[in-house]
Formats: sequence, C-alpha cells, structure tokens
Amino acid sequence: MQGNQRSLEVKLWGDYACFTRPEMKVERVTYPVMTPSAARGALEAIFWKPQVAWRIEEIHVLKPIAYASILRNEINDRQSDRSARGWARYGGGYDASANRAQRHTLALRDVAYVVCAQLVLKDGVNDNIAKYRDQFRRRVASGRCFATPYLGCREFSAAFGEPGPRDTPIHHSENLGLMLLDINYDAAGRGKQRFFHASLDQGVLRVPDRFLDVG
Repeated sequence: MQGNQRSLEVKLWGDYACFTRPEMKVERVTYPVMTPSAARGALEAIFWKPQVAWRIEEIHVLKPIAYASILRNEINDRQSDRSARGWARYGGGYDASANRAQRHTLALRDVAYVVCAQLVLKDGVNDNIAKYRDQFRRRVASGRCFATPYLGCREFSAAFGEPGPRDTPIHHSENLGLMLLDINYDAAGRGKQRFFHASLDQGVLRVPDRFLDVG
C-alpha cells in the first residue's frame, strides 16, 4: 500500500553546485536551482533499494542565488581501461599536458535546499512502503549514506540532514525554461531525455508528473 503519504524531506547543502543546462555544449553553465534529476541522484546516494524509486515533488531554495566563475584545465578525450592496459603491456602512456584545454564553469556558490519527495514501489513489488520510508528517515537522522551525495558535479559534495523549522524558501520567483525531468531508457539501453517547463515560485520549484516530448 502506498496511498497519499506525506513527503519525505531532506536538507542538502554545500559550498558549490553546478546543475548544467543541456543546451550548453562546451562550457558548463548551471541552472539557478537544483534540478529534479540531481535531487534524485542525491537521494539515491543516501538511500537506494531495488524495490523502490524516488519521485521528486518540490525543491525549496534556502539561500539567495549566487554564482561563481571557475576556470579549470580539463582533458579533451575520455580515457579508458582498455587504453591503460595497452600501455601497461606494450609501453607508452598518456600526456595530459598535450591534450587539455581550459574550460569555464559558471557554478552556484553557498547553496542549500530542502528536497521533498516520495518513495514509490516499482511495478510488481508488493511490500509495505512504510518500512522503506522509516529506513530513509533513520539514515538521514544518523548521517549515513551509500555514497557521498553531490550537487550536480561529483567534485561538489553535499552535506545532508533533517530540515529545521528555520529552513524556509527564499522570496524569489523566476522562469527557468526547459529543465530535465528524467531519462527514459528503452530495451536496447537507449536513453531519451524528458523535459518540463520549470519556474521558481517564491523559492519553490514544483516538479510535475507529466513531461514534454521535445524530440
């Protein structure tokens, strides 16, 4: 039984965050707020079970939106285990200095959010959802996680805990444009991005059940 349950809540915060807009191909430019896909990833880092899935309902922005400009040296090509094994066997190696470029990231700084979400049972699972909800609450209260949650990019790690009574949204509204809701995968493993029209209403991003099919 799932029923209409009260949202589960967790507070996430960190020094930096970057929730990259998909239309930016080379430089990373962040959305002003956390995206539902990033929130889902953070919750799965805290609590994941194969029987359940997370559905994000709301994201509350707790601190004024502030940006940081970061320049980093990044390599142009992705490296593979196969290449490394070839170097170990036949010699050679990788010269990062000859294959790197300086790239700009427009990130967020000093961020904090409250994520409101539901745990839902996957198809074919008949467990009592209450036990999973209780497990999640205990993990948040004790600060336990399967992996360190992060804020968009893995180098921007997040702290987490229970929200307090003073964790209220900022008074700011803004049209955010198209935002990634989820990626649906077919039987062959091909993913298709699903978007929605996002807006911040007095510091709250509300996430719909429905998505836009934009091709």
